[in-house]
Amino acid sequence: MEISNQDFKHCTLLAVKGRVDSSTAPQFSQALADVAEKGMYKIVVDMTELEYMSSAGFRALLATQRDCKKYNRGELILSVVPERIREALELAGFTELFKLFDDNTAAVGHF
Repeated sequence: MEISNQDFKHCTLLAVKGRVDSSTAPQFSQALADVAEKGMYKIVVDMTELEYMSSAGFRALLATQRDCKKYNRGELILSVVPERIREALELAGFTELFKLFDDNTAAVGHF
């Protein structure tokens, strides 16, 4: 798994490539926490090149979303979610908790 981030004026774009499973989820969770620790609570997760995400990855997203929304500081948005991962999010009931965008420009522009 590879993670790269790009800071914009109003948010941070985190691009995830590869697989987020039980062995890489702690690294993914730490990358999300690092962004929040810098005081950036408006986060876009670009899933364009994400192949797989396990429940451990979903838990990391959920924990970060909870932290971002605390005190109305911001939120975590998902962008370019692959169909299989979108279906898993729907089955888990997570689509109600996250805004989903079909392209990064719209997602970053949301903030």
